[in-house]
Amino acid sequence: MNRSTIGSFAAVALAAFATGACAKTAAPFDTLKTANLTAYRLQNYEPPAPVPGAPIPGAPGAGIPGLPPEISQWVQGGAGGLQQLLPPGLLPPGMFGGQQQPGQQPATPQLPGVPDPTPRFHGFRILQQTPVLDPDLKEELAEILGKEKNFDSKHANCLYAEMGLSFVPGPGAIANDVLISYSCNQVAARNFAWPHKDTGLTPSAVEDLSKIVAQLWPPGT
Repeated sequence: MNRSTIGSFAAVALAAFATGACAKTAAPFDTLKTANLTAYRLQNYEPPAPVPGAPIPGAPGAGIPGLPPEISQWVQGGAGGLQQLLPPGLLPPGMFGGQQQPGQQPATPQLPGVPDPTPRFHGFRILQQTPVLDPDLKEELAEILGKEKNFDSKHANCLYAEMGLSFVPGPGAIANDVLISYSCNQVAARNFAWPHKDTGLTPSAVEDLSKIVAQLWPPGT
C-alpha cells in the first residue's frame, strides 16, 4: 500500500471521528437557540370523574391509591429530584410534594358536563408556563433534545407529561411542540417528526433536563 493510499485512509478515519465527536444537533432543535420558546409545567394525570358507589381507582400494589403505577413508582422512587413537577394536591397528605404550591390549583376530577376553563397544552392542564429567554439555556435544551445519544428504547408504554416545550423558529412558522414525561421516561413530538430512532430518555439526559427544570421552576416557587 503506497503512502498516498495510507494518507487517504487516515484522512477518512479522522473525518469520521470528527463527525462522530461533533454530531450536529438534529432539526428542528438546531433552531432552538434563536427561537421563541415557552416552557410548560403540566398536570401529568387527572383523576377520573367520581362515580357514585364506584371504588376508588388505582393499580393494586402501586402503593399510592388512585395513581397510575408509572407515576406511583416515579414518586416513590424520589421523582428524580423533580418534586416541583408533581401535580399539587394529587398526592396523599404528608407526602413530599403533596402540598399545594402558592398560586396553583390542586388536581381535581373534571365533572361531566361542566366546562373546564383551564388552559391546556396538547390535552394536559397547564399549571405554570414561562418564556425561556436565556440563549444559553435554550442551547442546553437543544444539546439534550437534538442529540441521538440522549435517547434509547427504555421507556414505559405511557405518556403522562409533566413538562412541555413549544418553540417557533421564525415569523409565520408552525410551533414545534414537545411533551416530556419523566414518569414514563419518554418524550413525544407534536407538529413535527421526531428526529431520533428512540424516544426514551437516558439517565444522563434525565439528569441534564432536571437541572434545567430547577432553573425554570425553582423548588418551592
